[in-house]
Amino acid sequence: MKILYALQGTGNGHISRAKEIVPILQNYGDVDVLISGKECSIDFEFMIDFRYEGLNYVFGKKGGIDFWKTLKNFKLLRFFKEVKNFPIKNYNLVINDFEPVSAWAAKFSGTNIISLSHQNAVFDQASPKYGRFKIERLILKYYAPAKNRFGFHFSTYSSSIFLPVIRHKIRSIRRSEKGHYTVYLPSYDYKKIHKILTKIPLVKWHIFSKDTERIIFKKNVIIYPVNEFDFVKSLASCNGVLCGAGFETPAEALYLRKKLMVIPMKNQYEQQCNAIALKELGVTVIKKLNKKNLDKIAYWISSTEKVEVNYPDQTKDIIESLLLPYHLNMVMATT
Repeated sequence: MKILYALQGTGNGHISRAKEIVPILQNYGDVDVLISGKECSIDFEFMIDFRYEGLNYVFGKKGGIDFWKTLKNFKLLRFFKEVKNFPIKNYNLVINDFEPVSAWAAKFSGTNIISLSHQNAVFDQASPKYGRFKIERLILKYYAPAKNRFGFHFSTYSSSIFLPVIRHKIRSIRRSEKGHYTVYLPSYDYKKIHKILTKIPLVKWHIFSKDTERIIFKKNVIIYPVNEFDFVKSLASCNGVLCGAGFETPAEALYLRKKLMVIPMKNQYEQQCNAIALKELGVTVIKKLNKKNLDKIAYWISSTEKVEVNYPDQTKDIIESLLLPYHLNMVMATT
């Protein structure tokens, strides 16, 4: 069976999940990997066969999406050419993690496609929603279309939603608490983060930023370039995590039984929904990183309350159950 695994390159979570899923898929056939978008900061551990611009947003510096740069990079004609020219008929099955080029190519050609992403869980009627109606819901529906949709979320809100995929690096790492707090807020400039967090001087902060290529030491703060080795090490040994309301980093923090505070990215519907889901679990949520919220951050630091979750390793079982009908059809077709 010839399988295409297609993932969104905006953010690091899709890549982290791909590192667990691609090796499992390789047990079922020849696997090619497609990625579109380029707002990611961690290395791949597998070969990328296709790279496209696709449709993606750009992180800003003040806690939200940079809409001007996003619109500037939004080239619809180029996207249509990518969809039209992609050799989708070479594949028996597409596994799609919120990737638009392969999804639309599969839709137009009638190629078998399974959509497997966190965004599907956010779109699911049973999961927590932000606001009564948002244009973003239409984006979630049509950005990477597919009939067969399954998702990952912090809780199993419906039968088509699975618990998070936790990397084996996280599952196998030794957990400790060495007194520092790990910070990952990619939509904020690290200078702003530093300015705010140095107002709490008795705490050691590890800030990870895509805007620096070297380690910077400033008072009680260490600023790291985003890299998997240092981030995982800091995450495993921290007392708590301050991050955006994405999916993978909060899920990994919860799995490691770390105190967690999230700040949802402005104008990002998915993160606003995630924040509601996390708040329901007992996670501390604040709207902005600013001086007005310093008291809330200080209170969170002094708190000993942690959210308890159970995220078993079910990735192999999930992938095998989704592939089974297609695998059996291929076997029958060759006999």
